[in-house]
Amino acid sequence: MTEPMRVQDIGEQGLLQFLQSFCPPEIVGDDAALLSVTPGKSLVVTTDMLIDGVHFSNQTTSAADAGWRAVAANLSDLAAMGAEPIALTVGLSLPGSVTLDWVKQLYQGMTDCLQPYGTPIVGGDVCRSSVISLAITALGQVKPTEAIQRSIARPGDAILITGYHGLSRAGLELLLKPESGAGLETSAPHRLIKAHQRPNPRLDVVALLQNFRSQYADLRVAGMDSSDGLADAIVQICRASHVGAVIERNRIPVPPEFPDWISEAQAIEWMLYGGEDFELVLCLPIEVAEKLLSRLGEGAAIVGQITAEAAVLVQDENRTIELSLSKGFQHFSS
Repeated sequence: MTEPMRVQDIGEQGLLQFLQSFCPPEIVGDDAALLSVTPGKSLVVTTDMLIDGVHFSNQTTSAADAGWRAVAANLSDLAAMGAEPIALTVGLSLPGSVTLDWVKQLYQGMTDCLQPYGTPIVGGDVCRSSVISLAITALGQVKPTEAIQRSIARPGDAILITGYHGLSRAGLELLLKPESGAGLETSAPHRLIKAHQRPNPRLDVVALLQNFRSQYADLRVAGMDSSDGLADAIVQICRASHVGAVIERNRIPVPPEFPDWISEAQAIEWMLYGGEDFELVLCLPIEVAEKLLSRLGEGAAIVGQITAEAAVLVQDENRTIELSLSKGFQHFSS
């Protein structure tokens, strides 16, 4: 049986030449890429690092899925700014013992995620490392007056979420503990695992907002994505805008797989703090929020309202609690 080709067999220059097959030939090849930004628009730049053993592992994520998720995380950050993507660069560090097939699958996952948006990989860097890591920089563009920002929420704004929360955390649970899904319907595990391995960035919402701007000339939209959890997103927006919020717990849509599978308490925990759902959390005037909601799909909802008081509260008919960030994933926490 032929041994698989490894990175160390072709060296740095061979690896770079291999990776250039995933990039537009008219752009790569020099020391840097030349890109154009539409006049009147600002450049939007975001960078994410993904480390083997921290953000992905062989147990839960194939090479192709790792590539998809890495790109999705960056495109989600662009969507959270109201920006359209222009290009990506990829910094890849890895041991020489990694097979070229693994690298190929990684980049195929990236290009599969980018393909619907016509967004190319235009360069990057490679280096040797004891641990596989990805550093992806995504470039986008947006009119400065149309940028979504965390700091511009105002009292009275509706809080809209663009889809279900908790699906990715549920998918991770099934990957780590396959036996835990014994009570689920046949198709449910696949849907939940796909939500974790191949999330979709909500750039479609950015396009919808552009349509509304023709009707609302001075439309102000605050927001961010929910990659670190729904609770985290709401609290971060409120902190940046110096406002508070009241969330109606019963308005947060419960994924249909949850009620007959996990307890209500577990469902709420995953919905608020699970993370990696890559939905958008938007704060905008109620009239616009309702029109936008009518154009969104399953799992979208108006879940509360921005208030002048600083507290961020979740309430139902029985009790009111204050949201905490201590439960969400944070690097360097004990």
